Amino acid sequence: MDVVEVTEGRTRFLVPRQDPRLQFPPGSGPVFYNSRMEMNRDATILLLSVLRPESYLDAMGASGVRGLRVAHEVGIPVTINDRSETAVDLARRNADALGLAVEVTRKDANALMSERRFDTVDLDPFGTPAPFVDAAARSAARHLFVTATDTAPLCGAHLKAGMRRYFSRPRNTEYHAEVGLRTLLGFVAREVIKYDRGFEPLFCYAHEHFHRLHLRIRYGAAAADRTLARIGYVMQCGDCLYRSERTGILPEPAECPICGADLVPVGPLWTGRINDDATLAAMQEALPGITAGTGTRIGRLLATCRQELDTSSHYDYHVVAKRLRLSPAGIETVIGRLQALGYRASRAHYSGTALKTDAPLPALEEVISGG
Repeated sequence: MDVVEVTEGRTRFLVPRQDPRLQFPPGSGPVFYNSRMEMNRDATILLLSVLRPESYLDAMGASGVRGLRVAHEVGIPVTINDRSETAVDLARRNADALGLAVEVTRKDANALMSERRFDTVDLDPFGTPAPFVDAAARSAARHLFVTATDTAPLCGAHLKAGMRRYFSRPRNTEYHAEVGLRTLLGFVAREVIKYDRGFEPLFCYAHEHFHRLHLRIRYGAAAADRTLARIGYVMQCGDCLYRSERTGILPEPAECPICGADLVPVGPLWTGRINDDATLAAMQEALPGITAGTGTRIGRLLATCRQELDTSSHYDYHVVAKRLRLSPAGIETVIGRLQALGYRASRAHYSGTALKTDAPLPALEEVISGG
């Protein structure tokens, strides 16, 4: 296998040489490695440096880079698993070169997670994590981390695939990134609560081509019930921009209070908070002490997430302005005007034109109109 040396954070490792002429170079190597996911891995290193779990499973390790970095940069016991013999051999070669006492196993991920428990379980598959979440929910003792790169099914662009994988009906709205993130959270919640466990989101975000969850597991029927209580729907008007949130397993039929059209339920999905402010503050404090190539971007992400409202949808203020047939003021000006009227308002971490607010739609339209 033709390999090249790569450095991420403070870790140097070998990966297969890729063909840069292809549309998706990571798919050209015998072992998968995607350099575009460096920010995802940097954020995980930062969070783990705060959480300090007792053990960590990289359930689908591929080149093993995530697990290698956790062992080398955080210094906690790590297990790297993959079902590919080539991937396992490369992970062991990299671990030996770094002098790391990392456990490397070759197993089906679901089989391994059904047999053993780990303090932190990390799912980072190619595509959907859906087939692995049930076993991961049983294996994770304290933390469950999940990455999904099948954003089209999660966001409603590939509706039937989203329904098959996540038992939800997403809708391709202007807030589709939020829908995708909360659809994934809602699916994981339903997989966890059947074992009389719940979770608390620590740091969950959508970025470019992936969604990422970092969750703290809580035990007992009461914790499961608290998690269940956050399952619900965004009720979206099909004719105007009105939307509202409702909790519950099944949506009740409703009409838009503005135009009278039927509201379309989007979900089930997660309607609770997606971040823990104390955790984000601790990550901000720890960020200068780690080596991260994407540290500046992570810093901006954390700052935005800390001020972001917990609403399950946002308004794209350009879409609102287009409907009103006018040129809007800058988004910060609009946010300031809403706050001056006593409403809560913020930006969203995944889009530069996303505006979250508890203001009713007519009030938002009036503010954007300059009233």
